[in-house]
Formats: sequence, C-alpha cells, structure tokens
Amino acid sequence: MSTTNHRYLLRLSLSCRKITAQVTNSATDSIVAMASSTEQEFMPYYRSKLTTFPRPHRFYDANIATRIGEKLGFRLSDIGISHVEIDIPKQPPLPIHHRKMIAPLLDSVKRVGIRVSGSEKLEEKVS
Repeated sequence: MSTTNHRYLLRLSLSCRKITAQVTNSATDSIVAMASSTEQEFMPYYRSKLTTFPRPHRFYDANIATRIGEKLGFRLSDIGISHVEIDIPKQPPLPIHHRKMIAPLLDSVKRVGIRVSGSEKLEEKVS
C-alpha cells in the first residue's frame, strides 16, 4: 500500500469519561488505526476510579493520554504510516481540563516517530 497518495487525518475525541484517537484515510473515510481509553488495558484503572468516593469528574489523566498516544503511534508505524495531519473540527473550544490531555498524547505519538502536522495550531489553543 502506497502512502504517498493518501492523506491521513488524526481525529481526537475527548470527554470526561474517555479519550479516543483515530486515524482515518481522507479519501475513503475509513479508520486506519485507533486507540482509546476503553481498551482492555485501561479497564482496571477506570474501575479503580469508579470505586472511589467522591467520584472524580475525569476518569483519565496525562499518563493515560500518553499511553494512548504510544499505542496509536506503534499501530501506525506497524502499518507503515509515518505522517498524519490533525483534523481540527469547527466547534466551540474544549474546556481547559480536556485540552490539557492533547499535548501529552501528541508528544507520545511524535516520540514513536510519526510526524504530526497541524499540532502547532492545536497546541496554541491549549495554552
């Protein structure tokens, strides 16, 4: 599969209960790689947060976001993708506590060796 003719978009979905990162092929809108906090690896952490009292409003932190970015980066490098672009939706800005999870996720994807274009614009919105 030639990666020169395709544009790959990184889409992030953040909420108080989960974080999802998926890479889609812009030509076909099919998901190429995906990593999420709902995967089996993160379930013990999630369950431990559910049993605490009072319950926290956020169920993930920067460490989980970093591990999700690493998993996504490894999956992308396994299939031979070395460059992705961030899909920045036209929507109201996220709350600051959600936006703080974006930087660790992007940094961990970059550390694996995947180039992320458009991350500068997104990181400007975070600070």
